[in-house]
Amino acid sequence: MKKALLLLFTVLIISSCASSKKTVYFQGIDEVALAQKVANYEVRIMPNDNLHITVSAANPEAVEIFNNMNMSRTTNVNYETLNVMGYLVDNEGYINFPVLGKLHIGGKTKTEAIDYITERISEYIDNPIVNIRFINYKVTILGEVNNPGTYTIKDEKVTLLEAIGMAGDLTIYGKRDNVFIARETDGVLTYERIDLTSPEVFTSDYFFLQQNDVVYIQPNRARSGSSAYNQNLSIGVSLLSLLVTIVALVK
Repeated sequence: MKKALLLLFTVLIISSCASSKKTVYFQGIDEVALAQKVANYEVRIMPNDNLHITVSAANPEAVEIFNNMNMSRTTNVNYETLNVMGYLVDNEGYINFPVLGKLHIGGKTKTEAIDYITERISEYIDNPIVNIRFINYKVTILGEVNNPGTYTIKDEKVTLLEAIGMAGDLTIYGKRDNVFIARETDGVLTYERIDLTSPEVFTSDYFFLQQNDVVYIQPNRARSGSSAYNQNLSIGVSLLSLLVTIVALVK
């Protein structure tokens, strides 16, 4: 009897350790030399990005022609207004800008785009100040998280971990060693699978999410198995209920 209890205790300890290895993030992080991510990371402007661009200067009247006139006349500016009146980047990376016409800013970071537009406007006025903000920066988190959905990123920079945090973290049934990220770049769909239990997540090119990325958390075997079990159990209960009814009617 004692041997049986000892064996059972040992099995429980081993299974507990195995389960822990599947749920703990960044295992062995102290043993791995991690490459430092660039602190001033910036996303690049891509087709279908919607941008809010404003121009200011010491003489406000001098820059009026470079600003969206409908926007300047609107007193109630909200997200819907910005989305409609923003500058939409076309498939070739161009926007139509007042006075300057078509400007190619696709592929540039926000800083590069600001410098480029500032240089062009400087041909007309002195010391212009250009500001750019992304209006439609969103990422989608699906699968085994507590709050799946599409999230708008207001500070224009988000890591995979921050996005998962916004979604309420993974459920206990989420596969932490196989997080799927889908990304479209220049019309080409790419993807990556990331292991959150490994510290190498910090060195991945997908650690910083880009606009419109889709993150999918797959269910583990326990969730998949329980789903099939519950479905079969429901069918079994229905059949049993039907059989009992038939027997009762016959009697």
